[in-house]
Amino acid sequence: MKKLSFLILAIIAVSCGSVDRTEQIKEEIKGKKDQIMTLNGEILSLEKELKDLEEEDPDKYKVLVLTNKLEHRPFKHYFEAHGSVESISEAFISPEVNGQIKQIEVREGDRVKKGQLLVVLNTSITANSIEEIKTSLKLATIVYEKQKRLWEQQIGSEMQYLQTKNNKEALESRLKTLEAQLDMSYIRSPIYGIVDNIFKKEGELAIPGMQLMQIVSLNELYINAEISESYLPKVKKGDMVNLSFPSYPEIDLEVPIMRIGNVINPQNRTFTIQLKISNTEEKLKPNILGIIKINDYSSDAALVVPTIILKQDIKGTYLYVAIDNEDGYIAKKVYVETGISYEDQSIILKGLEPGQLIITKGYNMVSDGSKIKMR
Repeated sequence: MKKLSFLILAIIAVSCGSVDRTEQIKEEIKGKKDQIMTLNGEILSLEKELKDLEEEDPDKYKVLVLTNKLEHRPFKHYFEAHGSVESISEAFISPEVNGQIKQIEVREGDRVKKGQLLVVLNTSITANSIEEIKTSLKLATIVYEKQKRLWEQQIGSEMQYLQTKNNKEALESRLKTLEAQLDMSYIRSPIYGIVDNIFKKEGELAIPGMQLMQIVSLNELYINAEISESYLPKVKKGDMVNLSFPSYPEIDLEVPIMRIGNVINPQNRTFTIQLKISNTEEKLKPNILGIIKINDYSSDAALVVPTIILKQDIKGTYLYVAIDNEDGYIAKKVYVETGISYEDQSIILKGLEPGQLIITKGYNMVSDGSKIKMR
């Protein structure tokens, strides 16, 4: 009996619990519907406010862009070559005769004139030989003059006269040779320039063919560059080129091509061009790097756009132009055919016409048909 009563009470409790949960769900649904109604009302209010704002300032939500009017203008393309500077006047001094270095008359860094004494070799042996020859020549001259007078008086034989004459002339020739040899012992500068290197010291032996000193002149310089043979038809003697130096950004020169090499290097397929410049301030040094810009294409009237605004997709290269319609300007996607480019500019061959407005800033924020506002 007690078990039956407990079972009846349990069934009544479950039934009451189910009724309470049903009411709870109904209340939750009613609350959600009320929230939806509230949100819909707020959305309608915001949409009305947005419409009012757009009517007040129709440009407020347009993309701000910068445009340029496309026009024909000059365009030039250059290619670059690296040039090496070479001194026109440069001398590696070497003695003409063997000799011990007696005295070096200059120091590294000294400026020298043409013909200035640089080095003196030991000349004692040659000087002694000259004195001996001079002594012998005096006697030979006296003998010759006496024999000559006798010969003129038809006294003595012709052979005696010729022998004395030959002896005198041989000694004179020998004296000239020794004096020339003595002069070679005084080494002089063949050019105006600066003593850059001295390779020997006083007391050391100087030998013909061995470098003793280097003198360089910086007043005039050559610039030599190797150019690919593919540019051979585009480069001519006398063409003006731009020359600059990374070490001296302030130096920017327009220089004619002085010489074009006549032989193609088979190893790297290049030919040589040579420029000549004045270096009055002597800033530029031999072997410094020079940048040569050579014009290989020119047009007086080309349609040119900034290269950065050109984009690509599977259809090709395109950019955006500004088009005027009934509601104002919009961005239009236009496919183009491009030509040669230089630095940050590219030629447009097809797809655009003069007078069109090219979007040059803000192009990354628009798409085809976007409303735009130009500044």
